[in-house]
Amino acid sequence: MRTPENHELAADLQRNLQLIMQENDHLTQQLNFEQLAAVVPLLQQAERVFVAGAGRTGLALKAAAMRLMHLGLTVFVMGETTTPAIRKGDLLLVGSGSGTTSTIVKAAEKAQAAGAKVVAISTTTDSPLAALATLVVVVPAAQKQDHGGSLSQQYAGSLFEQSVLLLTDALFQTLWALDGTPAEELWKRHANLE
Repeated sequence: MRTPENHELAADLQRNLQLIMQENDHLTQQLNFEQLAAVVPLLQQAERVFVAGAGRTGLALKAAAMRLMHLGLTVFVMGETTTPAIRKGDLLLVGSGSGTTSTIVKAAEKAQAAGAKVVAISTTTDSPLAALATLVVVVPAAQKQDHGGSLSQQYAGSLFEQSVLLLTDALFQTLWALDGTPAEELWKRHANLE
């Protein structure tokens, strides 16, 4: 492997960032925002919110959990040792591009059996996860093993994972505007054991 010049690397980085931004912009234009809007009252009405996702999708949902906590919601991340049992009145917010990730499907089964609502962010409504969900927010992105490049030139499920972060940030911004709490008050909930 040759080592390119710094200016070549800079040009490649700029091109790749532009590609990522263009793909996210294109995806945004295809979203059904009515589906996403339906998540807002479910989050507002939930006694507690649980989030679950595998890999990078899970990391994006952990970021969403942090922001929802800043709003004052009671939020738990599946798999953490202090996460309690889910129950009726709770909401499970999950992400899986394929809707077949076994741990996420199993979590949705358990949540549904406990009487909790399930919101799934996925690329499809034709999956075991979608069948369990109260609401599916469809993200028109490539799944991890869709290597054809027709939906995304990025590797694996990158576009889906990025969209999960962006969509949950949009949900936070919307909930925050509805709540009206000043940023200074939200900041008091920010972690201080860093």
